[in-house]
Amino acid sequence: MNSLAELVETKKDFSGLKTGVVGHVLHVVIEGAALEKIPASERLLAVLKRKQMKRKELAKSPVTCENEAGGLEAWLMLDAKASAFDRHASLRKALQPLLEEQPTEIHIAVHGPAAARLPAAEAAVYVAWLNGTTLPSYKSKQTAKPLKKIHLHGCQSPDGFARIRALAEGNALARQLTMLPPNELTPRSYRQRVVKLAKAEGWGIEELDVKKLRRLKAGAFLAVARGSQHEDAAIVHLSYTPKRAKAGYALVGKGICFDTGGHNLKPARYMHNMHDDMNGSAVALGLLLAATRLKLPVRLDVWLAIAQNHLSPEAYTQNEVVTAFNGTTIEIVHTDAEGRMVLADTLTLAARAKPAAIIDFATLTGSMAVALGERMSGVLANRDDLALAAVAAGMQCGERVVAFPVPEDYDEALESKVADVKQCTLDGEADHILAARFLNRFVAEAPWLHIDLSASRCKGGLGAVGSDITGFGVALGLGVLERLAG
Repeated sequence: MNSLAELVETKKDFSGLKTGVVGHVLHVVIEGAALEKIPASERLLAVLKRKQMKRKELAKSPVTCENEAGGLEAWLMLDAKASAFDRHASLRKALQPLLEEQPTEIHIAVHGPAAARLPAAEAAVYVAWLNGTTLPSYKSKQTAKPLKKIHLHGCQSPDGFARIRALAEGNALARQLTMLPPNELTPRSYRQRVVKLAKAEGWGIEELDVKKLRRLKAGAFLAVARGSQHEDAAIVHLSYTPKRAKAGYALVGKGICFDTGGHNLKPARYMHNMHDDMNGSAVALGLLLAATRLKLPVRLDVWLAIAQNHLSPEAYTQNEVVTAFNGTTIEIVHTDAEGRMVLADTLTLAARAKPAAIIDFATLTGSMAVALGERMSGVLANRDDLALAAVAAGMQCGERVVAFPVPEDYDEALESKVADVKQCTLDGEADHILAARFLNRFVAEAPWLHIDLSASRCKGGLGAVGSDITGFGVALGLGVLERLAG
């Protein structure tokens, strides 16, 4: 995992503004600040005049110019009243031309009222950290260079922006894992990476491999695992136990390293990028890393359902009836609905410890992507306060979510003539709600929040993140945990 750029802070205004510097500078101007009072703002004013732009247009359309010394400068007017998502998106747009030149250092200068500088600087540094890290690439001519240093001028944080640093590290981990190709990130190698990470971070770890899961009679998970001849699938349990922990929470992540759809084989168009199907587990890991960095005073048990959904003579088929770990019998209707199968037994394991709440992350249903596209994700919960906490956390951190209802009468669609429940239907209508109704059977009495990650991949980036793989859910998850823990 790559380390983030070093941050150097000073309360003083940028001394290089008057003459310009050979380098890369982002000017963040807080709305309402007088441009004429900013040192060397004549460069900006000249660009605005040339482009016939009004000053207020800087809030949506940042501008870039060269200074006398040959440096590249970007200017952005930041609206303090705008949503976190819009602020992050504007900052990413302003930083993009600077980072495209792959500098080792950038300067961020914040201008405006002193009281408003800290949140503006926090957002700018967060976006710079997220987009200044290198991600997996397999080009023979490797050109990507990480950002090594960020110079922040005009503002100084009391703690070195510890919270956003932790979030940026967690997000980067989630993206780096998700972007690994399926021949590199198999269930076996994924587990090896997790073991190494757990050792480095001091987490407890237990691996429930196929043999152990057979003894536990975790039939829902094992039905999917049958498709891989390597028997490298497992449910991995990580634990983080800080001193004076207030409460215990469970995080569950779907970790399907590649999803062919099984015997109900996906067409090529929909099988493409199915190495992303482990993104939920990567988000859970990223969230655990962020919580660890912050020494969050809650106990966390993280359960990763790591497997593949492949074709083989042993792979599960339609019309099978399997028995889940909690004794529920399930009629298989579609082998491409494997995510809810591996999550069913994993949720049952997570619920046994009676956590204060369970949060699961999964790229689960196509119907959520149909409902929301790739710019937002959906949440469903068995407690209204959990859904509300997720929506509020999403607004605050810039990872937007929509809460969907989970009414009991939807269970009628999952009634089976041969088993306790159908895995899904073949109709495709409201499958995100039906999947949640199915999973709700496996959480016992635990408060439970399900996050269907339709925004895990967004072409061209999303909000603060410029890569197609967004890491969506790390910041959202931390915000939810902080609200629940009080």
